[in-house]
Amino acid sequence: MVCENVYGQTINEWLEGYRNGSTTPGKALADLHDQLTQHPDPAWILVFDWPTIASQLQQLAQRCQNIDAASLPLYGVPFAIKDNIDYAGQVTSAACPAFAYVAEETATAVQCLLDAGAILVGKTNLDQFATGLVGTRSPYGIVSNTFNSDYICGGSSSGSASVVARAQVPFTLGTDTAGSGRVPAGFNNIVGLKPTRGACSTHGVVPACRTLDCVSVFALNVEDAWRVYQAVAHFDPRDPYARPMPARQLPRIFGTTPRLGVPAQPEWFGDQASAAAWQRTLESLQAMGVECVPLDFSPLHELAALLYNGPWVAERYSVVRKLLDTTPEQMNPVVRDIIARARDMSALDAFTAEYRRAQLKRQAELLMASVDALLVPTAPTIHRITDVENDPVTLNSQLGQYTNFVNLADWCALAVPAGFRDDGLPFGITLIAAAWQDYALAGFAQRWQQFAPWSRGATGHTLPPSPAISLPVNPQDERVRVAVVGAHLSGMPLNFQLLQREAVLVEKTRTADHYRLYALANTTPPKPGLVKSSSGAAIDIEIWEMPMHRFGEFVTEVPPPLGIGNVETADGRTVKSFICEPAALEGATDITHLGGWRAYIAQRQQQSA
Repeated sequence: MVCENVYGQTINEWLEGYRNGSTTPGKALADLHDQLTQHPDPAWILVFDWPTIASQLQQLAQRCQNIDAASLPLYGVPFAIKDNIDYAGQVTSAACPAFAYVAEETATAVQCLLDAGAILVGKTNLDQFATGLVGTRSPYGIVSNTFNSDYICGGSSSGSASVVARAQVPFTLGTDTAGSGRVPAGFNNIVGLKPTRGACSTHGVVPACRTLDCVSVFALNVEDAWRVYQAVAHFDPRDPYARPMPARQLPRIFGTTPRLGVPAQPEWFGDQASAAAWQRTLESLQAMGVECVPLDFSPLHELAALLYNGPWVAERYSVVRKLLDTTPEQMNPVVRDIIARARDMSALDAFTAEYRRAQLKRQAELLMASVDALLVPTAPTIHRITDVENDPVTLNSQLGQYTNFVNLADWCALAVPAGFRDDGLPFGITLIAAAWQDYALAGFAQRWQQFAPWSRGATGHTLPPSPAISLPVNPQDERVRVAVVGAHLSGMPLNFQLLQREAVLVEKTRTADHYRLYALANTTPPKPGLVKSSSGAAIDIEIWEMPMHRFGEFVTEVPPPLGIGNVETADGRTVKSFICEPAALEGATDITHLGGWRAYIAQRQQQSA
């Protein structure tokens, strides 16, 4: 419970502590603040003082005088943000004291979380100006790996990953331009969600490459990362690079045998421990039912090389130009030298590189179209801190082998744990899909989490079971929910009719307690009939959601004597559902006492055996 141990908690566990009365936000956050301020920690640039946290709690309490706290999905849940993201009244440094300023406004993504009830407790360390994948380029200290302090944590969102892996807070925000929201997740046994570019506002974020930047999410499990994504994924007209989800955008749902494209010739830079971990992961995925399709990643690697070898580095220069031109000694020398290359780049260079990016993106799209998604090692290797200090550029560049091309291709990605290397360090994999297929990645990642569960970051403790994630709401695409009770249930013979129409399972629940369920006579495959009755009972159902424009197709396949009507759920909602003509009950078997169709089918199979 939260009051007994504020560390190691998922979002649901924090919320449950409040629901069952074992603690309150004020008590839990005070305990957490005491623990965070006991010892210096390079993962944190700033832990807020108690008055700053107490002020947020007071505002939350005032809001809950008018609304139910249960309506806030992140009520009282603490989080942290990378220190290139603004919070009004606090300093944003981007890990460069000479650049630091007091933010006048809270970043949109942070405000979305505060509006959802979350409490911001501090700001985390990073590679200066989010330039690096190592976590060693900060005057506030090196953030080491949470499993072995001799190794890098990964960057640039090093602090954000570290505090989640050590379960100091259940989630954090980072940023991702070249892999900064994925590499540190892979190195620390946590989840790193890099959304579709523009889905989450970057208003109030110090730019790295403004045209490519994304706000990213770190969490202990897929469910928590997705919950945070849903809170922050809102169109913000103040962000010139924000974009709404396209109308009629349909999420792809991976079938029972997903086809994932993997590198035909993966590069490990001599790291056999990573190569062996990758091979074990592929074997596990194949046992799970995944078809791994070897693909030529050459166009993707060429695309990745454009990020730092091309003119996109000029975007970084545009942010720090004054500092670099006047007091360059105030910058980290590695970061300074990388960004200074932009001085020699021309408009011709920019357009030439953009034309090549467009060509490579088209090749990449053809590659992606041949599979459901791509699957790559999150990073091909991991380095010791001392080695990175001796060769900071070459070793850093190796880490972007499977991340640098994603934002340039306008894809989304989700990094998840995949066991451990032979040396005890975490190994991670990343799923990559086309823009706006974030849900498809999260849905499959949760299946992977259930098949190959991982522990809570670096704590060694097991994670609790996670409920199914819900589909994000697209305000431009009306959707309809349908309750199914029989042959359309997941895994049943007619479930494919839902999947073919991009329907997704929203929840498993029960009807109100005034229905009767019958097994209809002479139907193939066997079908039930659900009838409202004053002497009925609650019946197991599944609620699926599909695009409105596919609903008509689905209804045409409903054979008589069944039809579509309405059913009342146990909690009082009304949703569309299968209903049955009364005449069809002649010769039918009343199976209400079994409570649902699955129980009836199981009974039939047992009797046949």
